Amino acid sequence: MNLLNNLKTTALLSLMFFTTTSAAGQDLLARQAPVDRKMKAVDSIALNRLIEQEMFENPAGDLYDEWDNELTHYQGMSLPDETTIDLRGFCMPTESRVVTSNFGARWGRQHKGIDVKVYIGDTIRAAFSGKVRIVKYEPRGYGKYVVIRHYNGLETYYGHMSKQLVTENEEVKAGDPIGLGGNTGRSTGSHLHFETRICGVALNPALMFDFRNQDVVGDFYTFRRSKYAAESSLANRLRGVEANSNGRFEVDADDDSEMAIAAPAASFAPETHFHKVKKGETLQAIARKCHTTVDAICRLNHIGKNIRLMPGQILKYN
Repeated sequence: MNLLNNLKTTALLSLMFFTTTSAAGQDLLARQAPVDRKMKAVDSIALNRLIEQEMFENPAGDLYDEWDNELTHYQGMSLPDETTIDLRGFCMPTESRVVTSNFGARWGRQHKGIDVKVYIGDTIRAAFSGKVRIVKYEPRGYGKYVVIRHYNGLETYYGHMSKQLVTENEEVKAGDPIGLGGNTGRSTGSHLHFETRICGVALNPALMFDFRNQDVVGDFYTFRRSKYAAESSLANRLRGVEANSNGRFEVDADDDSEMAIAAPAASFAPETHFHKVKKGETLQAIARKCHTTVDAICRLNHIGKNIRLMPGQILKYN
């Protein structure tokens, strides 16, 4: 009987011990949980700060190996076969809707951006958030210009400004003023030369920006090396002749006059060609150059044979 009582007592004491130990363990875990959450929060904050610091030191570091304030255009960089660019959170660099020169071949060489009509003193803004890489003056090229590297991988160039409002290595947000419109450098009229590049390669801004509607073409743009050339050509057509069926023509040349003269209102067919009148040109000379007749030019443009042509005037010729 005593042995049975001892066994019962031992069992009861063991049960009480394990119950107490389990409760104490649960209490310890309960006390530790807030500490773990705090440490996790601290780790997250530290990690986020580290990521932000790395992004600031070299935005889009997964595409660019270095940060260089001397080279305007990177050369020999590894261009990805495909990459997606986030266009959300954008700001149009100018409120102007008038494109005076498209991306592509022009005067026997490549025009690496688009020209947008602005007046001297107009505010120019950062298209996306990022970090200013270059603030320079190039008398035979961009004039006073700014280059910004953005967190989405793009670099945007803003040329011919009258004044720069930012400094190199400065962080900017989308929409921040970065300069004023001007006519500096190799320019024949006040305008903004706007470029979009990735790893030093110029992309057609019309693939991403629709200045006429003051918007981007979508939330994302996927760059593919194999399709880029065809996409650029298509974008020029969609943003050019067809987009301007209300009569405003995107001139394929620098703005020689204060404002290029628009062609008469008409619904232009995609194959329509245009000629920009140069100083001293006559209808006869234009007809010979464009392999057409004076009568055809007059009929297409609803003008008389004795009209006085003005430099910068745009004429349809087929």
